[in-house]
Amino acid sequence: MQNIKDKVVAITGASSGIGKAVAIKLAEHGVSVVLGARNIEKLECIVAEIKNNGGKAVFVKTDVSDKGDLINLVNLAVSQFGKLDVIVNNAGVAGISRIDDLDIDSWDKMIDVNIKGTLYGMAAAIPIFKEQQSGHIINIISTAGIKTVPTQGVYAGTKNAVRTISEAFRQESDGSTRITGISPGYIKTDFAVKSVKTEDMKDAAAKAVEVLAIDPIAIADSVIYAISQPSDVEIGDIVIRPSKQN
Repeated sequence: MQNIKDKVVAITGASSGIGKAVAIKLAEHGVSVVLGARNIEKLECIVAEIKNNGGKAVFVKTDVSDKGDLINLVNLAVSQFGKLDVIVNNAGVAGISRIDDLDIDSWDKMIDVNIKGTLYGMAAAIPIFKEQQSGHIINIISTAGIKTVPTQGVYAGTKNAVRTISEAFRQESDGSTRITGISPGYIKTDFAVKSVKTEDMKDAAAKAVEVLAIDPIAIADSVIYAISQPSDVEIGDIVIRPSKQN
């Protein structure tokens, strides 16, 4: 834990769920957090909570499908705290449906947010990391890309794209910038329920979360584990799922 004190971490999708949990847990351990998401009202509340508990936090409205917003996010970190140690590319969306349902709008959104949004986050942070000769990229992926099931094909495909990109970057890096992929299973958030459209599917998703899901703090702990390692140690892949999950 002492290795993370005074780090500066930018987090996308930070207004709820995993992103919110990561931000709060990091701030509790002396990390300065820079929060990005589209919902500024929620971001304001989280930043106020962190500051009221003695932590350091700022935010900026961030749509990860807009590469300029990601540049603004990392620049805010540098302007407010003098550096950027870690970027957590957490923002993601899911459209759960059969491929032959042809929900092309959802496909486009998943590609824009899950793949391009992650790449834009990496592209914004990498020049800073190169200049500093240090940095860490955390990409939040999914167990959906490990076990593919019907109705999750395109979503899993976008997550596996991020997995492949992360591994390629690891091989290309000289080691000064590390990269970690974290694949959560069912987590106690509204993500799964928001990912489906019919009431029957919403009920099924809500039941699965109720029966299986674990607290998002488990993902926050994994982020802390990855970024707290000595500079010559890189944690490549972490899979965190409920023990009951198949």
